[in-house]
Amino acid sequence: MFEKLFAESGFSLDRLRALLEVGAAGSIVNAARGDAVRQSQYSRQIGELEDFFRTRLIERHGKGTRLTPNGRELARISRFFMLGLSNFRRGCLTEEQTFRIGASATFNHHFLVPAISGPLLRNHGGRYVSEIATKDEVERRLHELILDFGVVGQAELSRPLQTKTVGEWNVELWVPKAMGLSQAKAAQAFERGELPLAMARELDDLDVRLNKGRDAILVCNSFLDSFVALEGKKVAALLPGFLAPKKNARSFVRVQMPKIDSQVFRFHLAWNPRLLRLNPHAVRQRDWLVHILSKQIAGP
Repeated sequence: MFEKLFAESGFSLDRLRALLEVGAAGSIVNAARGDAVRQSQYSRQIGELEDFFRTRLIERHGKGTRLTPNGRELARISRFFMLGLSNFRRGCLTEEQTFRIGASATFNHHFLVPAISGPLLRNHGGRYVSEIATKDEVERRLHELILDFGVVGQAELSRPLQTKTVGEWNVELWVPKAMGLSQAKAAQAFERGELPLAMARELDDLDVRLNKGRDAILVCNSFLDSFVALEGKKVAALLPGFLAPKKNARSFVRVQMPKIDSQVFRFHLAWNPRLLRLNPHAVRQRDWLVHILSKQIAGP
């Protein structure tokens, strides 16, 4: 049945592992981490795989390299296969499993880490790795089985990925009182695009219906950074409701903006059903994550 796979040299688990490591790192140089011997080894092993499959698996990209479409497909197949072997071995040895979860920096800080490090975790078992990733990165890594689960702001992902809602939230406009603007004047300045504003790139992953031509004076990586900028009392900020100023709320005012306040956003736990078929224990993890994240987002 598999005679042709073993009829000639060039195919091995070590070579497939090299392809996976290079694909995950983004280039041979990154995967080798400055080790010239290992860099040469990766190049040789991937070259042998290319000879075996009669196709290019990596290509030049800028100053580095990346996997070709065939390289990405072989990496996906290899990762699925090796995950199956790893899960089988862990089951035989009754080893603890590790689950990788990707989400935005704000979600990781405010919900994910508190939820999985709480009392329920000690009774649940397992190991968890939280990773900061954009919606597109989460989606790609779920397809490639690099992540076990992810949290995104959109329910519709490319097939076969599936999602389940774990909570909802809204965006609010906050202005420091030190700016000397009334709510009405702040709203007008916002509409004209004249309000000194900090905005988070995390908004890019949402369908936020705002004036796309509006320029922020400060673009931050996350809502957490926007919150820090707001506390400097020099700029306004668009923040999720759960990050609204509390300790020194008297120093800020929330500007009522119906077209912003009326928008409701949702967090969704996402997964690849192929992973669940490969690792039945992940079904229990998925259900547990839905439960604890929903509880964490809902609050007391």
